[in-house]
Amino acid sequence: MKIFQTTKRIIIGEGAFAAAAEEAVLLGAHKVLIVTGQNIIKTNYIDALESKLNKNGIKATVFSDVEPDPSYETALKAGSAAIHSSADTVIGVGGGSSLDVAKIASILATNDKPITEMFGVNLVPKPGLKLILIPTTAGTGSEVTHISILSDERERIKTGIVSQYLLPDIAIVDPVLTVSSPPDVTAYSGMDALVHAVEAFTSVNATVITDTLAAKAIELISANLRRAYANGDNMEARSAMAIASMMAGQAFANAGVTATHAFAYPIGAVFHIPHGIANSIMFPAVMKFNMTANLPKFARIASLMGINTHNLTDRQSALKMVEFLQELIADLRLPSCLSYYGVKESDIPSLATGVMKVTRILANNPRKLTLKDAEEIYKNVL
Repeated sequence: MKIFQTTKRIIIGEGAFAAAAEEAVLLGAHKVLIVTGQNIIKTNYIDALESKLNKNGIKATVFSDVEPDPSYETALKAGSAAIHSSADTVIGVGGGSSLDVAKIASILATNDKPITEMFGVNLVPKPGLKLILIPTTAGTGSEVTHISILSDERERIKTGIVSQYLLPDIAIVDPVLTVSSPPDVTAYSGMDALVHAVEAFTSVNATVITDTLAAKAIELISANLRRAYANGDNMEARSAMAIASMMAGQAFANAGVTATHAFAYPIGAVFHIPHGIANSIMFPAVMKFNMTANLPKFARIASLMGINTHNLTDRQSALKMVEFLQELIADLRLPSCLSYYGVKESDIPSLATGVMKVTRILANNPRKLTLKDAEEIYKNVL
């Protein structure tokens, strides 16, 4: 038996952001907590949203302290803001960090259970507040997933809450909001979306539904990420990336991600490497390791990326896919080695041990991974 779940109402298209206040009215909202970060505050998006909410008789409070790779403490503060403002609805606006914190604020407002006891799968007792999520980057797909990831600064690890109660009531995907993303953010958030799509496609839990979503996402990202990076005003590319990111989110939320994420979490937590970049650095090496487990499917990915695989064996096609990823990372001017962030060979044993602790994700990986394998893969990208 397989379960497929996603956001029940999704509004997509240029200008969709304008519908946010009306959607809040439909949810019966009276008091809203807007969860976002300082980069979004610098735009006019939040002011415009507040104004529309007020015109519809809805009082809005803004929590704007979400940082990249948010901490437990930030999530707790957002939850407190929801409670103290008597919010009945939470609206998350921003990248994956803001959306993840918005999800957690929603459940903290209705559950007495400590946040540390909700980390894991299906450990949230009750539904949260009404929830609307509005992404401003094309990367995490958080608007359609039932997952939130937080950083534990003391333990230097990342942990997640996985619950159906984290799925929002409404997702609003407006590619116009992504135009404000600078080229570097466009690059690493786009790579994050590509990792989601490829890992969902190669997960041992993949289904016909997730494969269909992931395949189209791979095709769209491969054809449009460079274009969106090179010219942020290209609305055709921005629209394709926004849709692809959402589809990749739907795919991985149901099939699961694989070892790239397991490798990204320790280096992200210890060296504060942005999640999209951590994924990007590890991606080619992990795919080269994994491809042996399912060469036909990795060869199929090469075709979806637009690579000419005529007269090539599945193995040759899979290796071409790895080359494509390396060239894409170079074209996007993203770091391709861990030493860029100060990682040393002496750090690898503890990092590899951290990888092996991410059992929830490694269970999805098409190829079994040992501690020695983890150390070798890290060394390969040092």
